[in-house]
Amino acid sequence: MSTHNIGSLSSLRERWTDQVISILTVVLILMLFVFAPLQAVGMTAFQVLEFASALVVIGGLFFVSASPIVAAAMLTAFAMAIWAAFARLTAPSALDIYLLAGAWLIMSVVLIFVVGRTVFASGRVNYHRIVGAILVYLSIATTFVALFTFVGLLIPKAFSGILFEDSPALASNVIYFSFVTLTSTGYGDIFPVHPVARSLCNFETILGQLYPATLLARLVSLEIEGRR
Repeated sequence: MSTHNIGSLSSLRERWTDQVISILTVVLILMLFVFAPLQAVGMTAFQVLEFASALVVIGGLFFVSASPIVAAAMLTAFAMAIWAAFARLTAPSALDIYLLAGAWLIMSVVLIFVVGRTVFASGRVNYHRIVGAILVYLSIATTFVALFTFVGLLIPKAFSGILFEDSPALASNVIYFSFVTLTSTGYGDIFPVHPVARSLCNFETILGQLYPATLLARLVSLEIEGRR
């Protein structure tokens, strides 16, 4: 790639990074709160939209970070999701869930790292940065979605009120439980039983309480620095 092309790409990235982060936030919201529930009630067509959304996330993260490591991680996550989808069609097993949970974990950690570094960098606070902070918050929840899934698969009856079996409703149920835990809502229909599961829930609850306070303090300090 020539120096001119590299410079053009860098200029394009600098101009559109904030907008891309907002787009990624909308895509993740659709995946969590629209596609997953509709898939859970039997609308299998939304699995296609899940994969399409994953492609958007992969492309968006690579555009924001321009890191080959990030690109490799996201492509690995997408390959795991594709493998799980084909395996589910041919010979469904617990391996499908492990692959999907691993894909979610990789995508979520990369989202937190890439977007968090951009959102909390020095500079004026704008609308897109606030939206990016919301994206980091959502990504924390999806990280624990994957971790809860691993614990539920490895430790039978680690959670009460949810079955970790290969079904369209599993993703929606674990997403629901993760956000209930993150926000300290605690409806009581699903709760941890095993000590490892309880420890994870405690950790997510603490993050859910600390993140808004830390975020507010950081955004205020960035705004003050920007005005100076």
